[in-house]
Amino acid sequence: MKKRVLLHFKDLLRWNEGSRPWHLPLVAALCVGIPAFVGAASNDFATAILASMGAMVILYMPPTRTAHRMLTITLCSFGFMVCFTLGSIASFNPYAASMALACLVFLAVLITRYYRLPPPGSFFFVLISCVAITLPFDLHRLPTHIGMVALGGMLSCMLAFFYSLTIGANRLSVTQVEIDSRVNAIILEAALMALLIGGSYAFAVSLSLNNPYWVPISCAAILQGATFRMVWHRNIHRIAGTTIGMGVVWCVFIVEPNFWVLAVCVFVFQFITEFLIVKHYGFAVIFITPLTVIMAEVTNHNIPASLLVEYRLIDICIGSAIGCVGGAIFHRTSLLKKIEARMNERTSLSGTR
Repeated sequence: MKKRVLLHFKDLLRWNEGSRPWHLPLVAALCVGIPAFVGAASNDFATAILASMGAMVILYMPPTRTAHRMLTITLCSFGFMVCFTLGSIASFNPYAASMALACLVFLAVLITRYYRLPPPGSFFFVLISCVAITLPFDLHRLPTHIGMVALGGMLSCMLAFFYSLTIGANRLSVTQVEIDSRVNAIILEAALMALLIGGSYAFAVSLSLNNPYWVPISCAAILQGATFRMVWHRNIHRIAGTTIGMGVVWCVFIVEPNFWVLAVCVFVFQFITEFLIVKHYGFAVIFITPLTVIMAEVTNHNIPASLLVEYRLIDICIGSAIGCVGGAIFHRTSLLKKIEARMNERTSLSGTR
């Protein structure tokens, strides 16, 4: 028993061997940071930060030839815009927003899993959707907001193009598009994730939590684990990393920073996150936390730093707990496999008729 506990503890602290060239995190930080600096210069940081969210599409740039990279980023950018638009339209009512979020999660998981999109997979599509459903419903400002998300995606496409040419991406071998043929399994996974993430938002709304979208975001982050052990490890990493990261948030907001300081923080935290994410998820979460809080809470200057930390920790713990329950259903029960087997059986029977 003692050895098993020590083994799990070592797994939690294990530093992965994977690495990234230093210029890749720098490109990601530039894509996300440039709109923030523009927002600081124009004194409209809250609107410009939407472009930073759209610019996160750079994280989906695959290690392939330039043409394939550009196609992937462009399509993902379009997906960001769809998620943001539909989420914003549904924000007039929290329960309508919950249903819209569930539908968007279903589509995002279905498409990203079918086309084997590597990590971060569906996560940032979910994050964009969660932010959109909690923005104040305002049809007059909706085109501006959508345009800012689109501009962020365009910036990432442009920088990704020049970056790919600089590193000689065209010398790489031609990549064949891969798909996952287990359609029934993907549909079931997408449906369960939609139920859990959409339901977690409705649950958070029913508790009258302050800015409840942190609950589904945390739930989605936990459900990214490929195995139950990874889900459990992500849960521990996320809670521990978030706790430390909220300490960083407190340090940032306690000094009442101006927009320029926040823009520098966005750039620095994005760079560190991209450098650490392949090494250790828990350490990366320490910097993901203040980055996402700055992006999502930039308009809430009236909330004291101590209350902001308290609210976010409660939301994230609830979302992580729901995500862990979902992970147990995925990986510790045979429920989905039994349903998938029946679906496959019906498909084969209908095919023989």
